[in-house]
Amino acid sequence: MGWPRALYSAALHLLSPLIWRRIRREHALTDARGEGGESPRALRLGRIPETPPGEPMLWLHCASVGEVLAARPLIEALLSRYPGHRLTLTTMTATGAERARALAAARDDDRLVHRFVPLDFPGAAARFVTRLRPALALFFETELWPNLLAACRRQGVPVAVVNGRLSPQAFRGYRRLRPLMREALACVDWLAAKSRADAERFLELGMAEARTTVVGSLKFDIALDDKALEVSERLRTRFGERPMWVAGSTHEGEETALLAAHARLRERCPDALLVLVPRHPQRFDAVAALCEQAGMPAARRSRDEWPTADTAVYLGDTMGELLAFYGAADLAFVGGSLVPVGGHNLLEPAALGVPVLTGPALANFAEVAEVLREAEALVEAADEAALAAALAALFADPTERRRLGEAGRAVVAANRGALARTLEGLARLLPTK
Repeated sequence: MGWPRALYSAALHLLSPLIWRRIRREHALTDARGEGGESPRALRLGRIPETPPGEPMLWLHCASVGEVLAARPLIEALLSRYPGHRLTLTTMTATGAERARALAAARDDDRLVHRFVPLDFPGAAARFVTRLRPALALFFETELWPNLLAACRRQGVPVAVVNGRLSPQAFRGYRRLRPLMREALACVDWLAAKSRADAERFLELGMAEARTTVVGSLKFDIALDDKALEVSERLRTRFGERPMWVAGSTHEGEETALLAAHARLRERCPDALLVLVPRHPQRFDAVAALCEQAGMPAARRSRDEWPTADTAVYLGDTMGELLAFYGAADLAFVGGSLVPVGGHNLLEPAALGVPVLTGPALANFAEVAEVLREAEALVEAADEAALAAALAALFADPTERRRLGEAGRAVVAANRGALARTLEGLARLLPTK
């Protein structure tokens, strides 16, 4: 173990009381026990059932909900391309775990299983890789865990970073740890970067250029779920002809602005309905209270409540239905962009042909935003007043709504292909059997 990773591991052990406190909060949100009844602590220490000999295993790690959703086309393709393999999908967060389990349940395929990723202590990482025995390890986007990567290298497991991205903010943080990142990236056999800018940031941290390929963003290869589209049709029928917009993946501090924008909109469109979908389930009750305080009590999806003609807000307080809500909408605002979060996936509504609106904070999707902007397929609003004005203008102009939706759909169609290029690169690490 080099000195950077030794120092990093020592720091993790010193911080372990805080780490375990965070883990307890995460696991309180979901049933976190393993298939064999393992406790959350055991799971996070890599104490998982061993993969039986002769049962080939692929391993894909995603951080949370957004990454699981973005990785879905890759997950489907891997299970199809390698029918003799099982696929373990790991997540860090409880919300990511719920999305992963819902995906596995929807497939009704016992080859796809979810586990929590172990904490990156050296022993836990080594134990997890030893017991899982993967034929190939895939880390999605920015999930670079030095001890897990080192455990894969020691045990001869090929490693790929797929849809690799490093935002300018993340890059500044990693750059301060450059010796550690250089050691970690030396364990990566192939980096599939989503853009040239992302590739250059990885290269500056120490990734070898010969093992780096720019493949594009997997987010453009978004899978449109037939079941979600059926739900969209039922929702639209139930909501009727009311002007309806969705605010998806919203964050603390953002809903207040969105409710204020909706109140302004209703001065011009009195029957407008806002479908509000918070990013994190632990905030559902708090957001419902915010709606009450704003004088717009919400009908709640989780309680099977439906908006009446007087209802201004419908709260999407369930997991895994955002795509269905987008598909039922006239307009879609993508959250995390009116607060300094960096935005969320602009391509989900675009792929459905729904006009996309956003706030100014787009660091996490800068390249995607630029592509949409160049195609005049993105409406950007600096604050709640600008958002209300944009919503009112678009509801009054069905021709412009149609143009925006078609332009967004065309952008997604024109930029597909990252999945095929990713699978081609992975085949060099794990030939089809």
